[in-house]
Amino acid sequence: MGKGDRNVPPPVPEPIRGGVIDAHTHLDACGATEPDVLAQVLDRAGTAGVTAMVTTADDLASAQWAAWAAGTDARVFAAVGLHPTRSNALDDAARAELERLTALPRVVAVGESGLDDYWTTRREDCAPLEVQREAFAWHVDLAKRSGLPLVIHDREAHEGIVDVLRAEGAPDTVVFHCFSGGPELARICAEHGWLMSFSGTATFRNANAVDLREAAAHAPADLVLTETDAPFLTPHPFRGRPNEPYVVPHTVRDLAELRDEPVEELAAAATRNAQRAFRLAEQSQP
Repeated sequence: MGKGDRNVPPPVPEPIRGGVIDAHTHLDACGATEPDVLAQVLDRAGTAGVTAMVTTADDLASAQWAAWAAGTDARVFAAVGLHPTRSNALDDAARAELERLTALPRVVAVGESGLDDYWTTRREDCAPLEVQREAFAWHVDLAKRSGLPLVIHDREAHEGIVDVLRAEGAPDTVVFHCFSGGPELARICAEHGWLMSFSGTATFRNANAVDLREAAAHAPADLVLTETDAPFLTPHPFRGRPNEPYVVPHTVRDLAELRDEPVEELAAAATRNAQRAFRLAEQSQP
């Protein structure tokens, strides 16, 4: 891909029969905060056969926006929480507001929360790990009290994440968003019934993705989700280009080839898993 291609969005893929769900995206970061732009993003996703998506919060304002967006269109659901790097902002007012948001009918998950040991040494404003751990434990408790799935952000912190889940007691449903581990973490997830959500990183061909692709190849079908994490992590061969929910079928097709199974079967399994995990059929219309 030439430098001039980086601003060119990936082509809209042919829809996969039966449709697909984007289990984790950030519609506000995709520039969709205005109603007309949001409609365009959702319509592009619909053209590619994306039937639903979970837009996930980064900070408190993002959580409030996600809950609003989920109330405006039947294709959108929301996850609310504070990103681990923003754990310093989890004061009493933020806790109260997140608890309020989890009671809304189309808020289907708590998160993304977890641990991020990548940014701790690269950003001065990143919350230290001890603060992240405390905030993560609070999100675990909120997920259990609200009965909602917990969406986990895990960046270079596999052992710490598992330690907190074991120490605090994991919620009934746990989703490792943008699964980044190898076969050993996949084995632990399978043992506990924790879902693994694969993004464009699972399609990368670089040396760092070898263990991740091995995990993706062998993850149990009933624990697999697919996501974009848009506007980030655009899948191969479009890496570096702008990402949106409409791109998720590209990831599904790559994963199906990796797993040596029919595309429609993987898409159907991931769709069932998302519907079950987030209880999408139970949500009222906006």
